[in-house]
Amino acid sequence: MIRVAAVGDIHLGPGSAGTLRPAFDTLGGCADLLLLAGDLTRHGTREEARVVAAEVAGLAVPVVAVLGNHDYQSDQPDVVTAELVAGGVHVLEGDGVMLGVRGVTVGVAGTKGFGGGFAGRSATEFGEPEMKAFIRYSRTCAEGLGRALGELRAGGSTLRVALTHFSPVPDTLAGEPPEIYPFLGSYLLAEAIDGAGADLAVHGHAHLGTEHGMTAGGVRVRNVAMPVIDRAFAVYHLSPDGGGVPEGQPGSRVGT
Repeated sequence: MIRVAAVGDIHLGPGSAGTLRPAFDTLGGCADLLLLAGDLTRHGTREEARVVAAEVAGLAVPVVAVLGNHDYQSDQPDVVTAELVAGGVHVLEGDGVMLGVRGVTVGVAGTKGFGGGFAGRSATEFGEPEMKAFIRYSRTCAEGLGRALGELRAGGSTLRVALTHFSPVPDTLAGEPPEIYPFLGSYLLAEAIDGAGADLAVHGHAHLGTEHGMTAGGVRVRNVAMPVIDRAFAVYHLSPDGGGVPEGQPGSRVGT
């Protein structure tokens, strides 16, 4: 079994430096990699990104991340990315990374993703230029995710994980006001995941949502926003032979 630890929406800033490190230091004993599902900072500043980088630098497991909407707030996503990369984090946007984990090649494909809604209640590229641009951006993110998953499969990855900030399915949004579903995710992400194939999909963003969901194609989806999982990270088990079910493990609560 490959053990995938994941968390999103940690929203770190200077005042929260060191709060997650004690829990992250336990990862070597319970996980093989750590996924960060966006909204790592509060306002997307260099100072905040440095706090995040310090929190995960030198961990016993590789760290892979995507950015979230909060990480774009100061219009410096490249600065945030650079600070995380300097801390040893693989930051993805429309691309993927292959990791050797206990003799198994694990591929992670990532994108922030964007909104637009879900089947039957989704926006389209019609009307005003602003609406067209909105959905075109969502489509671009989804296409990048699908392309990255396909490249990982072609490259020989045994297991593939889709990492996003926005949700690919409405299942994991249960608990959020239905009126804001279009701003929490897009069915285009699920189409990309199902089209290219994945063993697990992980996202954040929906603080009032639900942990468990599934795409129409049967890919298990997990909302790992910290307010949802209520701990520093959740751990999911993936079997290289396809026989395992990725169910959440206890993980570590903040401050323990």
